[in-house]
Amino acid sequence: MRTRITATVLAAALTPLALSLSAPAAHAAPAAHAATAAKPYDFNGDGRVDLAIGAPGATVGGKAEAGAVSVVYGSSGGLKTSTRTLITQNTAGVPGAAEAEDAFGSAVASADLDTDGHADLLIGAPGEDVNGDTNDGTVVVIWGSASGLSGARAVPNPFATDVDRYGQSLAAGDVEADGDPDLVIGSNGPVKLAFINGPFTRTSSFQGGSGQSFAGQYSASYGITSVTVGHVTAASETNLVLHGRRAGTDDAITHLVTEPYVGNFGDWMQDLPAGYVSAIGDIDKDGHGDIAIGNERETSADPAGAKGGKVTVRYGGPAGLDSDRAPLVLTQDTAGVPGAAESGDRFGSHVSLGDINGDGYADLAVGASGENSGAGAVTVLYGSASGLRTTGVQSFTQNTAGVPGTSESNDRFGARVLLADHSGDGRAELTVSATGENGDGAIWSLRGATGGVTTSGAASFGPATTGVSTAGGPGYGTALNS
Repeated sequence: MRTRITATVLAAALTPLALSLSAPAAHAAPAAHAATAAKPYDFNGDGRVDLAIGAPGATVGGKAEAGAVSVVYGSSGGLKTSTRTLITQNTAGVPGAAEAEDAFGSAVASADLDTDGHADLLIGAPGEDVNGDTNDGTVVVIWGSASGLSGARAVPNPFATDVDRYGQSLAAGDVEADGDPDLVIGSNGPVKLAFINGPFTRTSSFQGGSGQSFAGQYSASYGITSVTVGHVTAASETNLVLHGRRAGTDDAITHLVTEPYVGNFGDWMQDLPAGYVSAIGDIDKDGHGDIAIGNERETSADPAGAKGGKVTVRYGGPAGLDSDRAPLVLTQDTAGVPGAAESGDRFGSHVSLGDINGDGYADLAVGASGENSGAGAVTVLYGSASGLRTTGVQSFTQNTAGVPGTSESNDRFGARVLLADHSGDGRAELTVSATGENGDGAIWSLRGATGGVTTSGAASFGPATTGVSTAGGPGYGTALNS
């Protein structure tokens, strides 16, 4: 079922977002509606990717699990914690107020929504109560500028009476293929995915939207739990990978949506190996995006899982999935992959694709947050013309020489991984979150180099560094750049 929403929503007047802690140095502001939109997560337009860190369990103003998002800006030296912004629903200019169990920061996404040369930040708060509806959920936009994030507005929920946990998953991209970025917002209940049409500015009306129910396919209890946006098919610049649970079960279900702007949505869905998270990137540099899908569960919990967890790679082609290439299935028992597949390792707890060594091929980072009684580990595999290589594979834990800290049970190192160029040198850094570190969570940043990930100059920081309260366990790093 696809429901079209035709009414537009007028913008409310906004007050500026008050920057918390230190703001980044100012840069020359491009003209409004710049010819070239900023890349996602480049909030100040300096060409470097900034880092958004969700802490949905953070206590704010005495309200437990109200949630917070820290933004650490990139620099020539990588992530620079001295230039940062803290955002909560108690921050001046952010719609709403911090309330217990809002879970603000459960999901983040980014695009240059107003095409002014500065990326904007989307934040989901799926626990927000709206007009007496418990856990109705909300999404806000924080606007990028030459001096960083400044100003905010709420994104309307066109299905307020039919949706719960609106904003539990987020993505942004040109879904309608009209040149304007659109929002993709996951929830649960009868309507599980909403499309909010662009363009957006700080004061413009919203352009309406539409929704998908996926009746009989995705469980209404879980809804769409994760959305990945990227370019896979020749026919569309923007494709989606959707994750949830199969209706009537607790098992993963995953689809590639090749042309999300076409009215008969279901006709453009292709089955993918079932998993809970994914990443899109061009591993073999053939011009078609490839998809890595993580499934951390055991086969006893999910028939599509594997002992210790697994990652499946489907290579892309002109029509979407390349049917001439067999899926690549990776576990810790795969030859060349360090370690061994053991129950509870949670290999595939998160995945990310990016070019670590600057050779033009996308590389793969895989989190195994359950490794060694939940201490956690991260595995890195490298792309090539023939696809992912299982030679030269790297593995990192907090016991790896040069990595700050010490591996301890339930740290969950690798709960989230990210490959993104925070330094602007053309090579992605490896960012890792350990959501259980000291009961609070923490972030690690390791530099990319021509020889791969290096621990030279590796850095780590926790919630207190970026102004997040550690009361009650904030779950720092539960969400990173999507």
